[in-house]
Amino acid sequence: MGLDRSGRMLAVLSVAPALAVAGWLLAGLPLLLLGHFAPLPAALIGLPAAALLCWAGTRRLGKVVEATSRQVMGVVAVAVASGVFNTLMHTEQLVVRRDPATYAQYAAWIAGHGSLPIPTQAEAFGGADPSLIFKSVGFYEVNGAVVPQFMPGPPILFAVGDWLGVPFAIPAVLGGLAVLTVAGVVARLAGARWAVLGAAVFAVSLPILYTSRSTFSEIPSLILLFGGLALAHDALARPGRGRGLLAGLAFGLAVLVRVDGLRDVLPVLAFAGLLIAMRRFARPQGALGLPLLAGLVAGAGAGMLAAYLLSRPYLEYLSGSVKPLLLICAAVLVLTAVGTAAAPQLARIRRPAWVPAAGAGLVVLLMAGLYARPWFQTVTRVPVTEDDRRTALMIAQTQQANGLPVDDTRLYFENSLHWVTWYVGLPVVLLATVAAAVLVRRLLRDGGPFEWLLPLAVVGWTTVTTLLRPEITPDHPWAARRLVPIVIPGLILLAMYGLAWLRDLLRAHPPSWPRGPRARRWGMALAVLLVLVPPAVTSIGTAFTPVERGEAAAVAAMCAKFPPNASVLIVERVTGDRFTQLVRGMCDRPAAKVALDGPDTAPEAQVRRLIARVRAVGRVPVVLAADAAQVAPYGRPSQVMALVSRQDERSLVDAPNGTWSLRIGAWMALPEGNG
Repeated sequence: MGLDRSGRMLAVLSVAPALAVAGWLLAGLPLLLLGHFAPLPAALIGLPAAALLCWAGTRRLGKVVEATSRQVMGVVAVAVASGVFNTLMHTEQLVVRRDPATYAQYAAWIAGHGSLPIPTQAEAFGGADPSLIFKSVGFYEVNGAVVPQFMPGPPILFAVGDWLGVPFAIPAVLGGLAVLTVAGVVARLAGARWAVLGAAVFAVSLPILYTSRSTFSEIPSLILLFGGLALAHDALARPGRGRGLLAGLAFGLAVLVRVDGLRDVLPVLAFAGLLIAMRRFARPQGALGLPLLAGLVAGAGAGMLAAYLLSRPYLEYLSGSVKPLLLICAAVLVLTAVGTAAAPQLARIRRPAWVPAAGAGLVVLLMAGLYARPWFQTVTRVPVTEDDRRTALMIAQTQQANGLPVDDTRLYFENSLHWVTWYVGLPVVLLATVAAAVLVRRLLRDGGPFEWLLPLAVVGWTTVTTLLRPEITPDHPWAARRLVPIVIPGLILLAMYGLAWLRDLLRAHPPSWPRGPRARRWGMALAVLLVLVPPAVTSIGTAFTPVERGEAAAVAAMCAKFPPNASVLIVERVTGDRFTQLVRGMCDRPAAKVALDGPDTAPEAQVRRLIARVRAVGRVPVVLAADAAQVAPYGRPSQVMALVSRQDERSLVDAPNGTWSLRIGAWMALPEGNG
């Protein structure tokens, strides 16, 4: 296989995942909005849409990557190994404790019903009643219906697994595709020589393993964002409006997957403005500006429309951060327009000779400051909202479990760059810092390498903003998910470029010792070990221990114990949070929580009144709670779930290196007589 053919294959393989995901999302969203998201229409529209985008994005690709067949096979082998390994080690998070189970329940509902919002089925309880609560963790109650918390993009993808009968395989498949995508960007920007190593470092990093095993939104977001970088690179290498449009679309659709995508694509907006300005200087890349901007606006517009129509309570919940972000977007748009209009005048400004060196120095100082942050700052937040208080309680409990001083105001955000070093290793962070400094210096000195401008802007902007304010509950590996879409793959990309730069530097200025081919081979082996071993060592403690296994079987067994015409009244707080949507969506039984009297259980008189209402409409009342004593007043207790499994460790100041035990129980009673 020649270099041209192998390079084209790697180029195609690395953009196809983003194009296929974009096509499926573009087809699935209208079907969901219309209430017809079902296997047949989704396949009839989604598969051709995905194929069409893949064809449009890869036709006449030209020579954008030089690779050997061995390098291509190496990348594919890493991607396949990642997908297979994470499929075998998949999690089964169905009981709603954290976000993956919310996504799983969201996906299960739309896979089975094809529409939103979720009906409360209040009539199954004798009609609406002040003591009936239909919302639960991850699901809001709005205008007599239930609305899932998150953006619809990930569930539209995960629903495919429910239709095919492999609901836990899709995250691992997406994880393998993410390996291809990241390797393709490394090959384009650092050279195919480093693509296999970059793919391996990425694949073994604990946050990638973690988010490739369960229904998280971060891996689909990564595929779209890095796929957008690859498409933008190809469009610049072989100017074409269609590929620029597709690049913008991939970037924009990241908003349909995560609201945070708005922040991640801000540099793309500014870059599109720069390209538009370049048209005034007859630069061929300038023709890509308008298509890139149009695709970005279309994709992000679809995401925001979906958020408004399907996730409005979630938007309102995030309004404190979304509104400022929208204002920042507007400001960037205005500044971009002003900069585009003033491009001729700005081009005549001569930069002082010290600017390139100062820019490179600033990169180093910024990274050094982030690393030293724990020594001069402790990030805290006094709980104000109910969610803040819940997070503070969890942090205090985790501090006790970790043997740390209890301070529920701690957020541990000052350790964010140290989190990164846990998961990719200090050598990768140092190499990435050197590479970023070198690239900034070159871009400020002579405007090149231009193909690095957008990737460096996206990686740099999102890395810095994420590390300054991760805005996530700080226990690990949970908090590691925040590093997945941009930070970890971005630093690996830069580190691979750093290795390539060092190699070129040593070739141009060979050291006096050691010399010769053998010395170069040993040097390469040492470099590989330095960047690959640290993340592998961190991951080894959890890589071979799947968590929350057995939940699927436990849920199926529980559902089978409910009478076919049951209406389930959940009378205990934790069980209500975890099981309300699960019973409604996976057991196909109407479910509601009963308003509590005190912190944990519902008043018996209210429960008996609701039991009578259920029986009056001809249905069988079922009372559900966490233990036998809580359901005993209403009938003979029967245990419907007794799950014993493993769960993620909750580590605050060290990398996670194991798992904790997990026990989930549920009991039901079938009231007799009049309740």
